[in-house]
Amino acid sequence: METQANATMKKAVLGLNCVILAIGNCGGPLIMRLYFVRGGKRIWFSSWLETGGWPIIFIPLTVAYLNRLKTGGATTKTQFFSMKPRVFIISAAIGVLTGLDDYLYAYGVAKLPVSTSALIIATQLAFTAGFAFLLVKQKFTGYSINAIVLLTVGAVILGLHTSSDRPEGESNKEYLLGFFLTLAAAALYGLILPLVELMYLKAKQAITYTLVLEIQMVMCFFATAFCTVGMLINKDFQAISREAKEYELGEGKYYLVVVWSAIVWQCFFLGAIGVIFYSSSLLSAIIITVLLPVTEVLAVIFYHEKFQAEKGVSLFLSLWGFISYFYGEIKHNTNNKNVQNDSLQTELTQSREGSQMELTQTAAP
Repeated sequence: METQANATMKKAVLGLNCVILAIGNCGGPLIMRLYFVRGGKRIWFSSWLETGGWPIIFIPLTVAYLNRLKTGGATTKTQFFSMKPRVFIISAAIGVLTGLDDYLYAYGVAKLPVSTSALIIATQLAFTAGFAFLLVKQKFTGYSINAIVLLTVGAVILGLHTSSDRPEGESNKEYLLGFFLTLAAAALYGLILPLVELMYLKAKQAITYTLVLEIQMVMCFFATAFCTVGMLINKDFQAISREAKEYELGEGKYYLVVVWSAIVWQCFFLGAIGVIFYSSSLLSAIIITVLLPVTEVLAVIFYHEKFQAEKGVSLFLSLWGFISYFYGEIKHNTNNKNVQNDSLQTELTQSREGSQMELTQTAAP
């Protein structure tokens, strides 16, 4: 009963992290695009906002610490942070990679429509699958390979049709650079997710959800520090007040967009790392991919973006790839369960036969 209750709780928390990830995954690109389409021009500042809300994580960490104080007793020494140096160093390194990924992604959103960048980011699933295979020994199936091919072809189709999708006043060179940097962002984050899972496996300390929050905070801190260096070099800090005054929606709404951007992006990173903890990096990538149609529809509604035929084909291929992969995972898990059940049934049968033989031998004169 206790094991069943723990499994139910695990599924509930996993579901909560999926919801948090969904909010960040759909809201993050939209609010970032709002910053750019209404007059924002600072790419380093925009990338800084993706992880700049890291102090928010102090709230759940403080709640967890106070809870440990109550349950730990007077004789138990309770520390606010449980992270060991090894995990801290690895988290910091992954954080720097995250900062680089933030910049690549922000540049793409600045140059591409949300619907286009979202479709390119869908290729992240393929990259995650590949790196998960190399780093955490994720097994491939025909379905996962099919998904990789479909997602890649979908991205190539977008790349071949740039003229009708290019925002007004933007050169073909800028568009293509945005396209390839967004693709690079998808590849890099496809590496980061399995790296986080590998860190969990090699941590050499008990991985709790509190520790997951600490890891997330360290990663976001170092990602923000990386982007802060870029802002200093680009003199973004001096330009923020001037940009706010010139913002189309007004100075007050400029800062509102900035604050909410930081909050919503924290939902994305917190949800992604939580899903990895309770499941796998691959499931995290799958959820990000399956939310693609939602982001597509919202971009068309809020920003009146064009939805050309090539986007429709790319979206179809992306969804086909996702369904293929997801179906393969369900079939694989079902087969594993059947094998386990057959093995258990065989063991029970052998146990019964052994018991009957013992009884027979005991009853014999």
